Amino acid sequence: MIMNRKTFALKSGTMVYRDEGDGKPIVLLHGFCGSHQYWDHVIPELSKDYRVIAPDLPGHGNSTVTNEQQSIEAMADTIKVLLDRLALEDVAMFGHSLGGYITLAFAEKYSSLLNRFSLVHSTAFPDSEEAKKGRAAAIEKVTLEGIPSLIDGLVPKLFSPDNLKKHADDVEATKEIGYATSPEGAIGALKAMKSRPDRNHVLENTSLPVLLIAGDKDQVIPYEKTFSVAKGNIQHSLLKNTGHMSMYEAPEQLISEMKVFLK
Repeated sequence: MIMNRKTFALKSGTMVYRDEGDGKPIVLLHGFCGSHQYWDHVIPELSKDYRVIAPDLPGHGNSTVTNEQQSIEAMADTIKVLLDRLALEDVAMFGHSLGGYITLAFAEKYSSLLNRFSLVHSTAFPDSEEAKKGRAAAIEKVTLEGIPSLIDGLVPKLFSPDNLKKHADDVEATKEIGYATSPEGAIGALKAMKSRPDRNHVLENTSLPVLLIAGDKDQVIPYEKTFSVAKGNIQHSLLKNTGHMSMYEAPEQLISEMKVFLK
């Protein structure tokens, strides 16, 4: 399948996104130090029935980043600009990890543009004090040692230990995607994640259908942190033998859950 990759100009800089298929629109937001390529196993199947938009977040992949984009709320605003440019509304949004934080901010500010949304290995909770120290250490690592050092330490933790050998090619692919992240993009995202607020109220107050997806072997965000709110319009899905990267570790399971939710 030939990838339909496009670029559009922001006030300053550019955003790159993948645009595949026809039908009702789905927006897929990748995680920290990822790109639209995180969804390469997912897009071909979903684009048979839907129009799938998968951007590179600011400073990630081939998208540029500015100082004005270095908060979760500002990244949500950038996605809003993209949807406005494409004249899209009535959107289903799926956010992986960092993309989930952005999805929650988007749902808080622009819920009228959504028909449903999903957090994939993400959480509505803010960073703990320990996690904030980890973000600060990661910023220092990028500043002193560069992106490759950060990625080499980060990526193996994203997969279930049982899947590191089985998915060795995917681990390497994830590293290669990570190496393309700009230092400014990584540092900006780390600062944004560190300072983000608790958004459990978004889950508690929304009347939209919500799908919370977690991996039972996730070493980054335990499933208890994902399944923070239980109510009638919120579905919980726990993927077996899966870490933080179901799009690589269990794409069939992930696609199945997404399809059921979309219908």
